Amino acid sequence: MEGTVSSASTRAERMANRERNPKWQNPALHIDMSICINCDTCIRHCPPHFGAIFNHGIDVVIIPELCSGCLKCVDPCPVDCIHPVEDGMETPLDWWDAPLEDDPYR
Repeated sequence: MEGTVSSASTRAERMANRERNPKWQNPALHIDMSICINCDTCIRHCPPHFGAIFNHGIDVVIIPELCSGCLKCVDPCPVDCIHPVEDGMETPLDWWDAPLEDDPYR
């Protein structure tokens, strides 16, 4: 497919389309909220051009469509609560409000 450009190549496009970049090879990550201690270390380590991790109420969440699977948030996590997304996991619609309300990557 000559000249084809991913429709989800920029963060803004991924947010608008709610679509993960199809070129990303690594699986997206999610946070096991039953283990997470809400230290926000993962937010500070998520590269801004991905900007996938947010506070959502009392929880910290990763929006899989924004997560490249780069693993930069995994090692700093003090409780090992960040894991690859499992098959069948869907992003709750209300998580998409987080980047609009209080986006730490702006």
